[in-house]
Amino acid sequence: MDSVKDLLLLMISASLVSNVVLSQFLGLCPFLGVSRKIKTAAGMGGAVIFVITLASAVAGVIYKYVLQRFGIEYLQTIVFILVIAALVQFVEMFLRKAMPSLYEALGVYLPLITTNCAVLGVALSNVQKEYDILTGVVNGFATAVGFTIAIVILAGIREKMEYNDIPESFKGMPIVLVTAGLMAIAFCGFSGLL
Repeated sequence: MDSVKDLLLLMISASLVSNVVLSQFLGLCPFLGVSRKIKTAAGMGGAVIFVITLASAVAGVIYKYVLQRFGIEYLQTIVFILVIAALVQFVEMFLRKAMPSLYEALGVYLPLITTNCAVLGVALSNVQKEYDILTGVVNGFATAVGFTIAIVILAGIREKMEYNDIPESFKGMPIVLVTAGLMAIAFCGFSGLL
């Protein structure tokens, strides 16, 4: 994948058509847990964009220049988890100092980015699809943007649902899951785009 056209198609595919949350069902824990308010969801989306993009770059470099060179590709999962954990620690320290209110709002979900299967899934899929480093970074960035789009839309819907009269049996997580399912169906409409 060298051309700008291919990279643009990859971005559209990764963010909309193959949305990591709504198509691949990865990263559901923060998607459902942090989507109560748009501001918090956008903050989580920004943190995920930062972590996935940098993790894609660092994991790509480590895989190509260390793991492949020494024939230890079987260590990729452990190495990628360590890279992701280090990046999440950096984000956590930054948010604690620069944006304490967002840090408090994200709560336990911020350290959970370390074990977010979407982050690890992108790093592993970049290797599996044999992307070069640039293509892997573009795929990671676009995947994270797709996560952010999905979580912000769900947060907006959840904010509006607070004022609706919802049947008792659907209050709380059931209506959120129904909404997420309807969003997944709506995002299936993007599959005809490419």
